[in-house]
Amino acid sequence: MKTLIVDDVVDNRVLLKGYLASVSHCDLVKDGFEAVGLFEDAIREGEPYDLVLLDIMMPEMDGQETLKRLRQLEQDHGRTGSLEVAILMVTAIDSPREAMRSFFDGYCTDYLVKPVSRQTLFAKLSELNLIQS
Repeated sequence: MKTLIVDDVVDNRVLLKGYLASVSHCDLVKDGFEAVGLFEDAIREGEPYDLVLLDIMMPEMDGQETLKRLRQLEQDHGRTGSLEVAILMVTAIDSPREAMRSFFDGYCTDYLVKPVSRQTLFAKLSELNLIQS
């Protein structure tokens, strides 16, 4: 599995990478601009990500805007339906409004509220058939 972890807090990126170390190669970026660039490069190189873990509260380009741009890149490159990447919002914002924005405006795959445990993350990845439980 290939994962892109997007969070402006280095400790959060390192924690998530540690959780996934046994099941995924992880690229870590600190903002939406870097995420969009790596995501597009991966698609162009024919090695798209299987999973994106995306924070919402980031400077410059927030997670909601990043999400929309990632989904637009997928559409631009014909990666729709079953070819779409699983994008999980991993955020401290425990708000139904933000969750609905993520699902209905950006088409995220799921929404996890921090702090996220390894067990919770792996249960979600198993549910999405990204790993075997």
